[in-house]
Amino acid sequence: MKILVIDDERPIRSLMKEILDDEGHVTDVAEDGEVGLQMAEKERYDVIFCDIKMPNLSGEEVLGRLKDKGIDSPVVMISGHGDIDTAVKCIKLGAFDFLSKPLDLNRILITIKNATDKSNLMKEAKLLKKKVYGQEMIGESPEIQKVKEMIDKVAPTDARVLIQGGNGTGKELVARSLHQKSLRSAMPYIEVNCAAIPSELIESELFGHEKGSFTSAIKQHKGKFEQADGGTLFLDEIGDMSLSAQAKVLRVLQEKKLSRVGSDKDITVDVRVIAATNKNLREEIAKGNFREDLYHRLSVIIIQVPDLDERKSDIPLLVDYFIGQICDETGKSKRPIDADALQLLVDRSWTGNIRELRNVVERLLILSGPVITAADVKAYALL
Repeated sequence: MKILVIDDERPIRSLMKEILDDEGHVTDVAEDGEVGLQMAEKERYDVIFCDIKMPNLSGEEVLGRLKDKGIDSPVVMISGHGDIDTAVKCIKLGAFDFLSKPLDLNRILITIKNATDKSNLMKEAKLLKKKVYGQEMIGESPEIQKVKEMIDKVAPTDARVLIQGGNGTGKELVARSLHQKSLRSAMPYIEVNCAAIPSELIESELFGHEKGSFTSAIKQHKGKFEQADGGTLFLDEIGDMSLSAQAKVLRVLQEKKLSRVGSDKDITVDVRVIAATNKNLREEIAKGNFREDLYHRLSVIIIQVPDLDERKSDIPLLVDYFIGQICDETGKSKRPIDADALQLLVDRSWTGNIRELRNVVERLLILSGPVITAADVKAYALL
């Protein structure tokens, strides 16, 4: 385990290093806050011990700068007898724990174990979050930068968002990003594919039902709105929702109340609704397939996700990302792709957008040799 000790007192630094090295840890020391910050930026430490009272840069300031720089190593503050109030303040600012001088060997070792356990839990949580929410949006084109900027502006608000774009453009990823960057990120994120649920079951799925409300209702069921209470509900392909379900969704948006199928009891919910569609809802309104009042309720903010053919400059980045992702998933080493092969992928039209590109990259990794060549692309990708 790699540990950093920041303390202006040489005897404390020497004692800590001796103790920790004897316990089998790798210990670095810094004589002041500035040096400690520089070291923490260059190395990833499992635990950082930091004295509170230091000249030039206090431990409190060091802690603040570590947090500002996104360094998430557990920080244990070292306090003198008169620094307890400051130590408590540091805990509120994000320190993991504090140790009082004179230092106690058993307390040091217990604190390291607890800090390590917390660090491991944080790593597991991040991995789980990646599995649940997916990865970041890949691309540097002006078109995708505009989408990212819109997400950053809108996410912290509770404004409803309508995401428009073709199949496979990444509308679901935009919705997840909005939730992750919102003030509701710690609360549930619930997805509903409106096109995948039979019209006769959509109301039960969204609003829940009471036991016995219909033939197969053998027990009470909480709908997606209730499951998302306090968090975000993503209604994907909302253009395929029945008119009767649309009317009930409108009521929830207006009154923040719903009633389960088979019940007259109102249930209050606090849900941020994000919707997505690949249809032109204006045209659907003209055809009588979509309620205009619901459209206006949903489209406080509209985010248009560009087709892949509109941002071809992102294709090399996406190909590289998918190669790395797929190779990681399959436990294989990353496979290179030559320049001519990559250019063929850039020049190709992608009607299935990013989803189609990922499928093609996976196909190439399965069927090509040690290097993905232009011949491979012509044989397996230009179908």
